[in-house]
Amino acid sequence: MIMTTVLDKINSPRDVKELSMDEVPVLAQDIRDGILNRVKTIGGHLGPDLGIVEATIAMHYVFDSPIDKFVFDVSHQCYPHKMLTGRKEGFIDKDKLFSITGYTNPQESEHDFFTVGHTSTSVSLATGLAKARDLKNEKYNVIALIGDGSLSGGEAYEGLNNAAVLGSNFIVIVNDNEMSIAENQGGLYKNLELLRETKGKAELNFFKSIGFDYYYVEEGNNVKALIEAFNQVKDINHPIVVHIHTVKGKGIPASEKNKELYHYAMPGWLNEDNEIVLPSSMPETYNSLTADYILKKKKEDSTVIAISPATPGVTGFTQDFRKELGPNYTDVGIAEEHAIAYASGIAKNGGKPILGIMSSFIQRTYDQLSQDLALNNSPATILVCWGAISPMDATHLGIFDIPLISNIPNIVYLAPTNKEEYLSMLNWSVDQTQYPVAIRMPFGEIISTGIIDNTDYSKLNKFKVEEIGDTVAILGLGNFFGLGKQVKNELEKKLGINATLINPRYITGCDEELLESLKQNHKLVITLEDGLLDGGFGEKITRFYGNSEMKVLNFGAKKEFTDRVPLELLYERYHLTKELIVQDIKKCIN
Repeated sequence: MIMTTVLDKINSPRDVKELSMDEVPVLAQDIRDGILNRVKTIGGHLGPDLGIVEATIAMHYVFDSPIDKFVFDVSHQCYPHKMLTGRKEGFIDKDKLFSITGYTNPQESEHDFFTVGHTSTSVSLATGLAKARDLKNEKYNVIALIGDGSLSGGEAYEGLNNAAVLGSNFIVIVNDNEMSIAENQGGLYKNLELLRETKGKAELNFFKSIGFDYYYVEEGNNVKALIEAFNQVKDINHPIVVHIHTVKGKGIPASEKNKELYHYAMPGWLNEDNEIVLPSSMPETYNSLTADYILKKKKEDSTVIAISPATPGVTGFTQDFRKELGPNYTDVGIAEEHAIAYASGIAKNGGKPILGIMSSFIQRTYDQLSQDLALNNSPATILVCWGAISPMDATHLGIFDIPLISNIPNIVYLAPTNKEEYLSMLNWSVDQTQYPVAIRMPFGEIISTGIIDNTDYSKLNKFKVEEIGDTVAILGLGNFFGLGKQVKNELEKKLGINATLINPRYITGCDEELLESLKQNHKLVITLEDGLLDGGFGEKITRFYGNSEMKVLNFGAKKEFTDRVPLELLYERYHLTKELIVQDIKKCIN
């Protein structure tokens, strides 16, 4: 338990309203101490939450939550809100840190209205709340907090466009901390810069141009100034934007200086001085492999371009990497849909785009993958990162990409099992001009065979038989090829079966010739995939054998939203251990 003073008295927003102005700075420091305690111990978003402390105090001082409704964008900025709404133990008590999630969650508190982890959604969600309020002839404030790069997402524009003509109370707080995860990108941020420089008085004002009233607060970390502003707009009868200028990472000098590095911190990253000290040399990772490959390829071919939808760290696109690539790198902002269409356009006109995107964010791109990319057969390369069953929160699960991508025509989706396969697939994808190609980057530590992979990946859907056996065939896809090896060894040990081990490599199709040949001396085929079973790779294999006597067992994740469930428990639940798989095999073949 960390020591706090004023925060001790805060058990609900009502208590915030009783504070004197002398107590507010102490409360702000208590909140920052709580944020640091949580992030140091279990990890979490640091810079965004440190920067929104004063604004959150002022919001609860002026408005009347939960009657007045707050919708937080991304939830990168909800930690102070949680501490002021009865959940402070999740930040100050080491035994209760896991009692709350890192995002808003209606199951935790009446002060939260949505479970939100993806970006640019708050205005749309809040507009819906306001419209329902109006239909019911109710009276209260609806406040959408957006910022920390969220305005670059397409849904933010759509929401603002609709909210501007709502004709009733609607307040958008734009938290302008001059940053996204990395630097801000795009024309809108030039206008925000102009508005900051003119203290909100510039005639060129994006928000006014689409119909919003507008209020600017220069000192976005000054509680008194914020309280004055929020009192001005409380109970307003039309849509208004309150543009507040804040400091991302406020309160930690190192965080204020290096805002990108301190956006998120893993447990153990921060030292006693609240500084992140990176090791002098980093081990090789699939991220570093990717960056090194792109830099080398760009020197050979000036049409190679790397693209990130505002998440460069996910694929190892460091500041040095971005600087070296120069115009051969584009951060499109938090706009995954645009990123896919942008990559399709580059590829269609002879460029060689390589787009890195997180598995849970690829969910936002389905229509663009289908229409803009696949239907037009644009030969772009998409690297899908963090695709795996994991103990992540419910908003960042990496299990849905296989069913999503692999069932769209024309796309070739590949699943490398090691360093050499990954580099070979990447090089083939970038150089070929026939297909849109997605590659599911291996998740975890580097696995290297030391043998160059010379596979011709243009011969689609040809699986690789790694070890020939009989009775049972094991198809270990991508990340789970290693599990396939373990199962093969366990079958030999426990049942005396010398199983066939196969590396499928292709997620989007079946090697029908190979699968047909297995009928000769195999009774059972099992598939292992590090993702959702429904609509996944294994079901393709099951469908192939549907009119035959071959038995098939599919192993992967169930269709469910898991939330911070330890990985070992998920593996046990899904029978993804060598012992449980062999037990299932024994029951099936006997």
